[in-house]
Amino acid sequence: MRNLFQSIALLLALLTLSACVYQPPMSQGNLLEQEDVDLVEVGMTRSQVRFLLGTPMIDDPFHKDRWDYVYYLKIGRQDATFKRWVSVSFENERVSEITEDQELGPDL
Repeated sequence: MRNLFQSIALLLALLTLSACVYQPPMSQGNLLEQEDVDLVEVGMTRSQVRFLLGTPMIDDPFHKDRWDYVYYLKIGRQDATFKRWVSVSFENERVSEITEDQELGPDL
């Protein structure tokens, strides 16, 4: 009887501790400094933008003339604590528009 009680107690302890899995902070995307984004100007070439901001996270095959730089930081099981989305649009291989501070979905 004592062994049964110890086995049940051990099983309950293992089940309780199995839910305590550490989840490290998760950083996804391109972390852009505002100073670098401010350097991008209308009329720059794609290679100049890539030099300043790096390779875009999203290179959409359906929108060849738009690069999206998305970044979010998620700590543990919480919602994302920091989110950023910057889009750079091109026309004739030159920057035509820079869109900052777009809203990312709340489920990140």
